[in-house]
Amino acid sequence: MQTLKDLAVLCTSTCTSKDGSTEISGITLQSAAVQPGDMFAALPGLHVHGAHFVEDACQRGASAVLTDPEGARIVASTGVNNIPLLVVDDIRAVLGRVSAAIYGNPSYDVPVIGITGTSGKTTTSYLIESAFRTAGHSVGMIGTTGSRINGVRVPGSLTTPEAPDLQRLFATMRDDGVHRIVMEVSSHSLLLGRVGGTRFRIGAFLNLSQDHLDFHHTMEEYFQAKARLFTKDSGTCCDRAVICIDDSWGLRMRDIAEASGCTPVTVSTTGNADYSAGPSSIADDGTQQCVITDPQGNEHKLVLPMPGRFNVANALVALAVSELAGLPIEDALAGIAHVVVPGRLQRIDEGQDYLAIVDYAHKPAAVAAVIATLRSEIKGRLCVVLGAGGDRDASKRAIMGREAARGSDLFIVTDDNPRSEDPAVIRAAVEAGAYELPTEERGEVRNIGDRAAAIRAAIAWAEPGDAVLVAGKGHETGQNVNGVIHHFDDREEVRAALQERRTGSL
Repeated sequence: MQTLKDLAVLCTSTCTSKDGSTEISGITLQSAAVQPGDMFAALPGLHVHGAHFVEDACQRGASAVLTDPEGARIVASTGVNNIPLLVVDDIRAVLGRVSAAIYGNPSYDVPVIGITGTSGKTTTSYLIESAFRTAGHSVGMIGTTGSRINGVRVPGSLTTPEAPDLQRLFATMRDDGVHRIVMEVSSHSLLLGRVGGTRFRIGAFLNLSQDHLDFHHTMEEYFQAKARLFTKDSGTCCDRAVICIDDSWGLRMRDIAEASGCTPVTVSTTGNADYSAGPSSIADDGTQQCVITDPQGNEHKLVLPMPGRFNVANALVALAVSELAGLPIEDALAGIAHVVVPGRLQRIDEGQDYLAIVDYAHKPAAVAAVIATLRSEIKGRLCVVLGAGGDRDASKRAIMGREAARGSDLFIVTDDNPRSEDPAVIRAAVEAGAYELPTEERGEVRNIGDRAAAIRAAIAWAEPGDAVLVAGKGHETGQNVNGVIHHFDDREEVRAALQERRTGSL
């Protein structure tokens, strides 16, 4: 257990208490979550500084407060003068290291694998999890679909939890006997210090395409945020790297990893790399097969229960990561062959003679890739149901509309998670992008705000041999409207629409 003196030395801070022997048992950003013996981290927020909640934290048993100079002034003004303070200039710069130390540096005990990139992080994480679990290993997973230990969900809301919650979760996984931890690493988490204090035994980079430009402003800034996982002296540089070099961003990332001493292993579906893939063949059930070549030149048969060449790239990354982490490639291939990824090209089957697919694609490049995959599988027409999220990168809305309209025979613009924005305004931006295409380059475009109604319209339109793609929300089970989460699951709605059509009530 860490003492105040230990933590003060770690973050090069002075402690306002002369007694540095106080032991700290935990750390949290939420005053309401404080347990006796915890440290309360009082950060500046968007609207209010966390130091305003120090009195509440003290009443709940906080032993100390980590804050910045502004927070220290606020604490002094409240009259709370009996709580030790550790004061640092930048709390987020030290929060990860402090949190990791308090919980015994769990990522040094259990190997952590970090997956970053714009698209495919969840799928690749599931592939790695399946590879290890099929081989009998205990696996923890942290990402977009939540946190799990051997498939059992544990509480969490962010793709990458805040540093105190993340280190506590690592410690829980360590104490539960987990052998490997696989986690999605977002660009936000790398810039905001959420993964500070984490040792990444392996870091993997998948790809880069437009997303989060409301936060990063430019693609170069976005790339540099991802590159922190592979950059020496960033504080989050991995020990070893696996890099997909199918795009120019991957080639740059390989060079960064190489310069940082991460000894990158490369994968590619289009050219020469340490792991490469031959042409794919698709069975009637959507199972994809191809021959992959490993670094020793040996060939192996990859069976992947999902279509899409981009998923072959994800599988190659998963294979390379698994081998680096000590799993024989044949064991990894066996696990990958049985993976199930919720909301990723997930087929909804009620005995209909056309495809109904739910997918999480909510970025222009991902939308285009999924549409191209389905086009290669079907002989009939394609309907795409898609919207865009509110309070997020608005510049991608028109681009998504163009991609959806270009690739479909019917594009139904609908609501996603409007959040605080007017959903009609969001739909109008997506629809405008569709209409930027010449008439001969797009199919029919409809605007149906009610997502359930849009799904039913798509199912009613489909004929034998067609496909309906409902994209954007995937595994999500809620719709955020003005800060209120309403239950909504695309998979449930598609299944209900299929059943209604079968019984003649649609």
